Amino acid sequence: MSTLILTTFDWVPELPRGFVRDLRIRWALEEAGLPYRVESVPFNERSAEHLSHQPFGQVPWLIDGDLSIFESGAILLHLGSLSDTLLPADPLHRSKAIEWLFAALNSVEMASLPWALLNFSGDNGDTPAWKFLDDFLKLRLERLEPVLAQHEWLADTFSIADIVMVDVLRLVDRFGGLQASPACRHYIARAVARPAFVKAHADQMAHFAAAD
Repeated sequence: MSTLILTTFDWVPELPRGFVRDLRIRWALEEAGLPYRVESVPFNERSAEHLSHQPFGQVPWLIDGDLSIFESGAILLHLGSLSDTLLPADPLHRSKAIEWLFAALNSVEMASLPWALLNFSGDNGDTPAWKFLDDFLKLRLERLEPVLAQHEWLADTFSIADIVMVDVLRLVDRFGGLQASPACRHYIARAVARPAFVKAHADQMAHFAAAD
């Protein structure tokens, strides 16, 4: 197998560090023990080369031989095809992992990201927009809470679904949004204690700090 190449920014401000989405890919690569190296592109510039790999000017993307893949969910599905550690071979559990991967991206993150952006901007006061987004997220968390109370991992064994769901919930937890969701908090704690996460997180933080 050729060495996989993960591309992220060369630097980001302190606030998003530890939450840039190359973390999801680093974590998966570490869990699977797949050989990879990290390359970077300028944070303050979006070159034609950058846009040829990621048309929205974001990160990350992954190079695997002749393949260039963007969007963290798509990259994780590709990595899952390379390792049963990330995506179970058993059809039932594989299907569960895939459906929860999409649930994390489409049902939970679509509620959590606008909420988090308002928190980032400080626009989380008593406004109709804030109340709408806060109530929307709370409903999603209420639906997720009993699932996580009954299962250690979403597909019974750890998978790419957990990598995305945990990363989505970490951002909510950063702003205190899981105070009424103990199962979600315990789920995050289990996941971030995994050695692969610890290394991936430390590597991302060191990568951005080195450019300061």
